[in-house]
Order: sequence, then C-alpha cells, then structure tokens
Amino acid sequence: MGTLIYNIKELLQIREADISKISGADMQVLPRLKNAFLVIENGLIADFGPMANCPKKSDYKTIDAAGKFVLPTWCDSHTHLVYAANREDEFVDRIKGLSYEEIAQKGGGILNSAQKLAIADEKTLFKNAQQRLNEIISQGTGAVEIKSGYGLNTEAELKMLRIIKRLKQESNIPIKATFLGAHAIPLQYKNNSNAYVDEIINDMLPKIAQENLADYIDVFCETGYFTVAQTDRILKAAKKYNLIPKIHVNQFTSIGGVQVGIANDALSLDHLEILTNADLDSLKSSKTMPVALPGCSFFLSIPYTPARRIIDAGLPLALASDFNPGSTPSGNMNFVVATACIKMNMTPEEAINAATLNGAHAMGLSKQMGSITKGKKANLIITKKISSLNYIPYAFGSNLIDTVFINDNVHRTLMTLI
Repeated sequence: MGTLIYNIKELLQIREADISKISGADMQVLPRLKNAFLVIENGLIADFGPMANCPKKSDYKTIDAAGKFVLPTWCDSHTHLVYAANREDEFVDRIKGLSYEEIAQKGGGILNSAQKLAIADEKTLFKNAQQRLNEIISQGTGAVEIKSGYGLNTEAELKMLRIIKRLKQESNIPIKATFLGAHAIPLQYKNNSNAYVDEIINDMLPKIAQENLADYIDVFCETGYFTVAQTDRILKAAKKYNLIPKIHVNQFTSIGGVQVGIANDALSLDHLEILTNADLDSLKSSKTMPVALPGCSFFLSIPYTPARRIIDAGLPLALASDFNPGSTPSGNMNFVVATACIKMNMTPEEAINAATLNGAHAMGLSKQMGSITKGKKANLIITKKISSLNYIPYAFGSNLIDTVFINDNVHRTLMTLI
C-alpha cells in the first residue's frame, strides 16, 4: 500500500524531469503548490497536485500535513564522515589563535586524522560512520557523497573506501564514494611529494578500480598541499578508470585549481572561498557546478564563498556540509541553508535550490533526487507547522523537521544501531 500525504500547506521544489540544475536568476524561483497532496508508491513520487484532486484516503496509508511544508530531502554533495576520532583539541588551538595552516604544520589537521585512522579497526570505523550517517538522515539529508582521504596510504585508503561501500550496501539513501588520497602529503613524503603522487597513480588507483570502490576522484589543490601540475597528473590518471573529478579548490588561495578542474571536466569545484575574476570567468565558460561549504567558513572563521558574485554571474551554486572532524564537525544541512542566507546573502529560495536539486547535480543524482518530480525517489522532509518558507532559515537554531521520508520509510529519530 502506498502513502498519501495530504493537506500540505506548501509543496516545494516542483520541477519537470528534464531540469537537472538551476542557475543565475532562476535560483530565486522555487516552484511550489499550496494546499497540496503527494502520493508515494514503491518508494517513488507517484503523483501530486492540489487538494481538489486528492485521491481517496482509504486506498493509502495517510499523513495529515496540515500547516506543514513538504520538500525534497537535502542532497549533501561533500562530506568526510568516515573518520576515526574527533579533533576538539585543535578547536581549542584555534580559539587560542592558531590558524588551520599553523595547526597542520605542527602535525595536526588531516595528518592527525590519518594517524588515528591507521590504528582504528574497520568494525569500529563502520559503526561510527553509520551513526553519523543516521544522524544526518534524521536532520533531513536524503543523499550524500562521502570521501576517503584520512588514509594517505594504499591500505588505509582502501579501508576507508570499503567502509563507504558497505554504507552504500546497508543504507537506504543514495551514497556516492569519492577517492581523496590526495588530501595531504604524508610525513614520509614531505620532501618528495611527487613520489606520493606516483603512489596514488600507480598503486592506489588500480586497486580502487579493481574493487570498484569509487565513483569520483578528488584532490586538495591548494598552497601547501597539491600543486596544479600534480592535480592535473592525478585527474588524468583517474580518467583511465572512469573516475570523474570533484575537487577541493580555492579554500585559502587561488593557484589555478579552478582552471585545471574545468580542463579535466570536473563535475564540481568545491570551497571557492577565494575567487578571482579570472576564476569566475573560467566557471562561466564551463559546465562545472560550484559548491559552497558555509559550515567550514563558519567554523574556521575564514571568508565565505561569494555566492552573490557566482549567482549574479548567471552560474549555478550548490551547498554542502563538508562534514569532517577538523574544519566542519557537523553534517546538519539545515544549518548550512540558514548560514548561506545569513552570511552569504542568499535568499531562502536560492539556498533551498542549492541544497536540493543543485546538490543532487553535484553528485550525479539529479535524475533521481532533488525535486518533487514524478518518478523520482520519495526522499522527503515534512516540516513541523511553520508560518512560511522564510522561517526555515530564519529559525536557524530550531529543529523544524517533523518527519523524514526515505523510500516510503519514516525517520523521526535516529535509528537503532547494530
């Protein structure tokens, strides 16, 4: 038996099937229907429309959504939620005045996470990652990308990717896996980073491909991490294994990462806190999705991605959480949407478009997710009774979610873990 949600105050993000992303001025438009119903059958959106055309309730399981909004679940296209331990000591270091780069230089940051992951057992890593995954589902995320990158050697990177593969198999939301071996330079390669690039290309990539462990390839193309030339080498090598680029660029400096990503047909370019006019011009001539990570800017007190420049230039923009233990220890996309409005001057309509359909596009899922479209997955958020769409980012500290629907299953609280 299917499910009928009726008396919906407003049904948000109604789109035709051929719309895969929203750009520029169109991002200010969020198609909606007041006083609506929606039917779920076999985990898919089967029908929706005005209450005047609502089918008989006796034919379905029913949910009365009077006073509530219904919208697609958040599509979080950038996370690092598989990790061994938190890094709250570094949080205190930043309070005392150390920068992210200074913490990394003294052995903290990504290298700290890599050391802890190397000694962690796979069972514990999986259980903790599953807890984090269930947490973000309860907060409204219905599709997620997860990166490796805390291994920094072949064995540990494979361990991370196998955990992500198991999460894919045992979760009921779409998960995309990204290989991020090029996240930082391991200490043993400090004076010979090209040798580590050789290990990524000659050892890691063939084994990842053999086990079919990744959908995407990522590189942290940034001053002090991987150069433009090294990034280009890695992306070109990954292309042989059909791994599509989704890369970290312009978090602290602009060194040509935007251009090398576009030249290698990157699906998305993520961070972009620093954006030059040349970078913006390059994006305008590409099909690549810019992705902003406002939770990272909030936590590190670094600049926010210039959303207004990007959108006003006619480009699309996606929002993602960057959930990780060092720079964004939260996968709460509700906070991401609110922060985008409060700190990046995005309208509520723009932010919801960025966190739903554009987020789905940034991980190759826009045919399945991100909008209220017949035939798409019925991964939905039902809000509590709220006054308006604007209240969602306005009340940034309140839990406004009543129910999360994943494939016709209700997630009101965190699921019991094994």
